[in-house]
Amino acid sequence: MLGNFIYSNPTKIYFGENALNGLREELPKYGENVLLVYGGGSIKKNGIYDDVIAILLECGKKVIEDAGVMPNPTVEKLYEGCERAREGNIDLILAVGGGSVCDYAKAVSVSTHCKEDPWEKYYLRMEDVDNDIIPVGCVLTMVGTGSEMNGGSVITNHKQKRKIGHVFGDNVMPKFSIMNPVYTFTLPRYQMTAGFFDIMSHILEQYFSGYDDNTSDYIMEGLLKSLIHSTKIAVKNPKDYEARSNIMWIATWALNTFVAKGKTTDWEVHMIGQSIGAYTDATHGMTLSAVSIPYYKFIMPYGLKKFKRYAINVWDVKPDGKTDEQIAEQGLAEMENYMREIGLVMNISELGVKEEMLEGIADGTFIMEGGYKVLEHDDVIQILKESMKY
Repeated sequence: MLGNFIYSNPTKIYFGENALNGLREELPKYGENVLLVYGGGSIKKNGIYDDVIAILLECGKKVIEDAGVMPNPTVEKLYEGCERAREGNIDLILAVGGGSVCDYAKAVSVSTHCKEDPWEKYYLRMEDVDNDIIPVGCVLTMVGTGSEMNGGSVITNHKQKRKIGHVFGDNVMPKFSIMNPVYTFTLPRYQMTAGFFDIMSHILEQYFSGYDDNTSDYIMEGLLKSLIHSTKIAVKNPKDYEARSNIMWIATWALNTFVAKGKTTDWEVHMIGQSIGAYTDATHGMTLSAVSIPYYKFIMPYGLKKFKRYAINVWDVKPDGKTDEQIAEQGLAEMENYMREIGLVMNISELGVKEEMLEGIADGTFIMEGGYKVLEHDDVIQILKESMKY
């Protein structure tokens, strides 16, 4: 049952090998001052920086740079970016990078003119934006987060050991995103595969929730099968354009709010993973992969019908002569085999988690209510301990 919903997504996408030409169409819509946001400098090595700068100057823009955005953007970096945006009287924030850079750009966009501490207002109290917002555009160089077409923004506060995401509304979503699959070719394998699982996790967080015969479920099953097929190709040949372009587009549709319609959505894997990240600063996609199998084994009895469907429709498990439990278990076994095949982290110990951190990680895990079972504190501990056995 779909129920009632409103769907809107204002982000304009330029996709393909010539996508950067879209920047020339978009820049004239904004004022002179552009904050160019990027990460550790890889865009200078692969030439993307030079191409973007050339178009910015061609369009008569004054460029203020904000480099050094880390994989898990910190609250300190956010404050720094806000100060730079205020000093530069910024008219447009252009994020060139992966999901963390896009997330950070959105955080700066809502926080620059915020009259109080944005960490307190947006990430602790989860309040709506009631101040001026600086528009954001994205040039994507890594896939996974879907940040190029949604309002999500995740910020880490190491002092408080909290990593928190706020999903802002349509007015904060990027006005446009440039998506050239070739820009993802030079990404290191570890980050590439972490991004692949981030995509899968986004889909599963929405799939394993709510009603079990929903149009969104059929769409997600198709996205998952395409993702599995294309990622197996990409890990063998990272420069396979067809595979990388399919993955890039799947990532966008996995989290642009479309497939969430009619679903309660879970997000507990992300909540546990983000709490791990607050303690270890580990790569986001790998925090998800390390807890997913233990989590899904834990909740499987509460959503057995859906796990059976998942096994049959996504992993092609043959149901003949098997109980529902056996079918569902085989589906998760196939998923685990796939995860190992593409080189994902399966044990949180590999991410730097120590036994003495478990209580704190569990304390920092937001408990969601949209999945098949609402977790207790001890359930989170059990899932973490199970991961340490892998």
